[in-house]
Amino acid sequence: MLKESFTETINTERLTLRKFESGDCDSVLKNWASDPAVQVNYGEPVYATKEEVAGLLKKYVEGYKNAHYYRWAVIEKESGECIGQIAYFLVDVKNEFAEIEYCIGSAFQKKGYATEACKAVIQYGFDVIGLHKVQICARPANTPSLKVIEKCGFVHEGILRDYFHMDDGTFEGRMYFSILESEFKKMEEKNSL
Repeated sequence: MLKESFTETINTERLTLRKFESGDCDSVLKNWASDPAVQVNYGEPVYATKEEVAGLLKKYVEGYKNAHYYRWAVIEKESGECIGQIAYFLVDVKNEFAEIEYCIGSAFQKKGYATEACKAVIQYGFDVIGLHKVQICARPANTPSLKVIEKCGFVHEGILRDYFHMDDGTFEGRMYFSILESEFKKMEEKNSL
């Protein structure tokens, strides 16, 4: 059975993962929510105004009342900016698994931030929440996300064919990956040697 742990702050070498706050509005709008390239890969709409982002943040903050709601603002320690987000957007209490999602603003990509945040949230899932399995999915065309998934040690499970109907009229599959607690622990032990 999963623990009711809510969303707690996680610190990594370069990042602080914490609950969203209404004061994050400007950096969320500036750094990722208004960027079509980020939002298309993330599968979310583009937020063009401060009012739209304020509404999104209000929804996130309300979610923290739920013990199994896990969504973190990704804060770059050096700048103090909210550069993205990471979440367990699907939590299956009975079967002890959760699905992770993340996005990082374009200006902060290719610096290893997504991998750093993802590994920290996976570890939190196993150590604090008590998950047995963490899963993640990506579009085949989202090469940067596929690299993060590989670096985090996920195992490819399969593809749901023609899952996404793209704006250009084509279809794209949805690739599924997972990592079990035992696999993650072995990987962490190997990396600490």
